Amino acid sequence: MIFRQLFEPDSSTYTYLLGCRRTRQAVLIDPVLDTVHRDLEVLREEQLTLACTLDTHIHADHLSGAAKLKAITGCCIAYPEPEAPECADVRLRDGQVFDVGDVPIEAVFAPGHTSHHFCYVVDDGTHKLAFTGDVLLIDACGRTDFQSGDAAALYKSIHERLFTLPDETLVYPGHDYEGRFVSSIAQEKKRNPRLGGGKTLDEFVALMNALDLPYPRKIDFAVPGNRQCGQCPPDVPEQYRAPCDTHEQG
Repeated sequence: MIFRQLFEPDSSTYTYLLGCRRTRQAVLIDPVLDTVHRDLEVLREEQLTLACTLDTHIHADHLSGAAKLKAITGCCIAYPEPEAPECADVRLRDGQVFDVGDVPIEAVFAPGHTSHHFCYVVDDGTHKLAFTGDVLLIDACGRTDFQSGDAAALYKSIHERLFTLPDETLVYPGHDYEGRFVSSIAQEKKRNPRLGGGKTLDEFVALMNALDLPYPRKIDFAVPGNRQCGQCPPDVPEQYRAPCDTHEQG
């Protein structure tokens, strides 16, 4: 398997490129509109053809690159079946395996950050890799105070869908704000400040309800835009319009 971890600094988002060495087909997990041209250059460097984009959920902190990448490459767009936008070509169900050449990607329903969030698990023959989106972060987890978030559901998803994976499973999060790149299930079970060390459900819910986080600065245009696979709504503020203008110019 060909693997690249790519970073978009404004929203601190990780995009993951997974490619099949035999077929030269690839998928991008959680592409960002701002970095579409970087992603295309990486695909060219690796001599890969983009088969599909694959989002973990309807993002609130950035616009997806899915629509732009489809317009340029003709790739398909895949989303989790719950709340999948009409523009999605593939709607993934819990437990479904989405094959990119010889790379099997298992879809895992893990609500809590949003009501429709999926994680994706890949077995490369040596390790399991869990692409956890905004559900499980390194030493943290996604917030639960918007988009039908639910702290109790998030706790259940992490403990029943992710912490049941083998301890050596590598955790690749959707974001990191501290310059970290990868963790493991064993590490998160032991030392995650919000979830590890045997934290109870009641302790976790109380902690999440007390976070008092700021209102997401892009949510008002990102969510409606991502319901169209990353199309820019007309109300995108001027300071965030540059990727949209490029998008419109094609």
